[in-house]
Amino acid sequence: MDAHPTRNPGHGGPPWPRPWQWAAHGPGAGLPWRSTLVVTVFVMIGTGFAARNQPDRLALDVLGRALLLLACAPLLLRHRHPVPVVFGVSAATLGYLAAGYAYGPVFAAVAVACFAAVVHGHRRAAWWALGLLWAGHLLLAHWLYRWLPPGGDGPAPWGQELPVAAFAVAILAAAELARVRREQWAKERAERAAAERRRADEERLRIARELHDVLAHSLSVINVQAGVGLALLDADPAQARTALTTIKAASKEALGEVRQVLDTLRAPGDAPRAPAPGLDRLPELVEQAAAAGLTVRTRVEGRRRRLPPGTELAAFRIVQEALTNVVRHSGSRTAEVVLGYGPDVLSLRVDDEGPATGGDAGGSGNGLVGMRERAAALGGTIEAGTRPDGGFRVRATLPVRPEEPS
Repeated sequence: MDAHPTRNPGHGGPPWPRPWQWAAHGPGAGLPWRSTLVVTVFVMIGTGFAARNQPDRLALDVLGRALLLLACAPLLLRHRHPVPVVFGVSAATLGYLAAGYAYGPVFAAVAVACFAAVVHGHRRAAWWALGLLWAGHLLLAHWLYRWLPPGGDGPAPWGQELPVAAFAVAILAAAELARVRREQWAKERAERAAAERRRADEERLRIARELHDVLAHSLSVINVQAGVGLALLDADPAQARTALTTIKAASKEALGEVRQVLDTLRAPGDAPRAPAPGLDRLPELVEQAAAAGLTVRTRVEGRRRRLPPGTELAAFRIVQEALTNVVRHSGSRTAEVVLGYGPDVLSLRVDDEGPATGGDAGGSGNGLVGMRERAAALGGTIEAGTRPDGGFRVRATLPVRPEEPS
């Protein structure tokens, strides 16, 4: 059996999808077998009943049923080729009427064809096809009847044209309504998909920032302490042991925070097992910086209070990244962290005396970008640059809603 039934001719398979595979091909999905069959049965049976009540028209014979079938069969392709179908169905219907057979459900096929053409964006083709059918019907009913069957037929009353016109307008109106609704649904689906992509991108950025901040800080401490331990391994084993202890504590903390971030990926929507870090853990940052050889002074301006979790996390990560940059890029062994609590704003300032070693003291990579993204997510700002005295300063302003409880 051929494993690729839809290959092109000359490549070992049939050129077109098999009937049961048509649903996965083409712009309008599969061929509408069921609905076409329902319309055909309705037209055939309904026309038979209508013919009994119209003795002045020809009885429905083999030719009449063949013309009905010819009007219904093209509906199979109405989603793939709506324009040829709507004109073909209208022409077949006009031929059926010209042959003198009874009026009736044959117009249902015209309605379905026009509906499909409008829904697929070919409204002008539907209008033209319906208009030509109506014009042809006027010619048949009021002029050409003299030369067409049934014999002895007279002109049709003009009063019947009003219901025919109303039927045509109703078809077009319903088709336009369906087209508008279909476009609205497509737009809503596209907007939902775009929103899902935005949420996924934002989540990836959030996770990337968290991992960068955790790993950059912890690995900087580990790197410094590893250098200290190697340098003092023979000369001062006790100090080397202290450095290794610091490395163990920093790596354990980093693993815990990374595991917490990864847990949110494994179980989206679940509450985190541990609370997000906040400014209450600032003393831990000071201790870790001290272990890396950096003396950090902290100062609080204003009345300290608990802030929203998002603000607490952003402030903690900004201070953490700023201190990491001091450890990695600054020749200074001292830094100052100032927290300013205002009525509706939290200000952060991290200063070091410099000078820079091996690059910009504030860093020029993802760290500063991540700090700006965190501040911007809360409507705040970040300013980072060299001070006039040669040191480096990071200043952040994070808005806080006044109604937040103290």
